Amino acid sequence: MTTNADPVISVRDLWKVFGPKADRVPGDGGLTALSRRELLSKTGCTAAVRDVTFDVAPGEVFVVMGLSGSGKSTLVRCLTRLIEPTAGEMTFEGEDIRAADQKRLRELRRRKFAMVFQHFGLLPHRSVIENVAFGLEIRGIGKAERRRRAGEVIELVGLAGYEGSYPDQLSGGMQQRVGLARALAVDPDVLLFDEPFSALDPLIRRDMQQEVIRLHNEVGKTMVFITHDLSEALKLGDRILIMRDGDMVQIGTGDELVGAPVDGYVADFVRDVSRAHVLTLRWIMRDPRSGDQLDGPEFAPDVVVREATRAVLAAERPVKVVENGELLGIVGDEEILAIIAAQEESGS
Repeated sequence: MTTNADPVISVRDLWKVFGPKADRVPGDGGLTALSRRELLSKTGCTAAVRDVTFDVAPGEVFVVMGLSGSGKSTLVRCLTRLIEPTAGEMTFEGEDIRAADQKRLRELRRRKFAMVFQHFGLLPHRSVIENVAFGLEIRGIGKAERRRRAGEVIELVGLAGYEGSYPDQLSGGMQQRVGLARALAVDPDVLLFDEPFSALDPLIRRDMQQEVIRLHNEVGKTMVFITHDLSEALKLGDRILIMRDGDMVQIGTGDELVGAPVDGYVADFVRDVSRAHVLTLRWIMRDPRSGDQLDGPEFAPDVVVREATRAVLAAERPVKVVENGELLGIVGDEEILAIIAAQEESGS
């Protein structure tokens, strides 16, 4: 992920309000201060997305997470204007998406964005390779070229040998791989996933999560991923935005959410997460004390606790946490054992 480049997607003060005279809500301080229930009672309007602001960096996997009704799916549909926002700014590679006319929107959807939905939307009368090549066909790409490109991404997602099969001959996980291949075939700048794996069996879902991680490592696409599953969010996301009732609650890396939840809502969400699997040494290191001998092994601050546990417990001295030659802190048995004890107390 590139963090010092201009954002691919930039969202500022975004609102989506459903109901009568919806456009009056974002600009009325009295109405924006109301809860979702109070707003509905007073105006008949529902604020599905409320004043949301974030950036997505090139190559980032940005996860939007929340329970049903949190506004996450509405948000991702606003990004491509499948749903029209009520207020706010959205830019893609510096272009004002809200100002785009329908012709430009179609162009962006064909060439810049690709969406993968929970329901695969495959064409039942077309083979796998024809489904994967469909977006290229819409673009007017010649048959030979689109079949070549489709064949490449079919192999990339692990479906080589199934080019001539039809959707009803495939399992749910294989169908979702076809949907993923179809999105990749058009070589979009951004892949948008709207709970793509929520209908799959747990083992297949885990396999597809690993597939997304593998593909991201290979092709490096910028991804926006919608989910209600915290473990999925932590596994996939470089950063995670947690939503509740249309509002942003917290945005941060997985270790930031687990190590420093902003309120009780987020704390409840992450309560059962294995901290040793998420937190890094940066979160548990301490300043050296008088008498500490600083000749132990060295680790980078972003090493996950679980990955360093064995080395720390085996070392005769506390390990040093070092970044760019600078000693940030040390980690010894007591810090590791404290994490383990806290995990045992929580029962996870």
